[in-house]
Amino acid sequence: MTTSQTIVLIILLINIITFCTFWWDKDAAREGHWRVPESRLLGLALIGGSLGAVAGQQLLRHKTRKEPFRTELMLIVTLHIAGLAAWLSAPLWFPYALAFVR
Repeated sequence: MTTSQTIVLIILLINIITFCTFWWDKDAAREGHWRVPESRLLGLALIGGSLGAVAGQQLLRHKTRKEPFRTELMLIVTLHIAGLAAWLSAPLWFPYALAFVR
């Protein structure tokens, strides 16, 4: 397995775990059981589970109106999109950045 495949697999697993954690918290909210702390949900999103978090939020209708949670999750998603855009466009700008540093 290549490094890229390993990274994709890890991110996929983090997103599955994040979605399942949203499901668990939604179920706990319905049943009146122990809840998953918002910091843990946001932490899972931050370490790579932002797609799973948004999917869990929208498909399960969980924490869709809760502020500041909603805004914080969207900031994490924006950060991930910006990071992905920078990584994908690196071949275009990275040589110029190296030349600038030298």
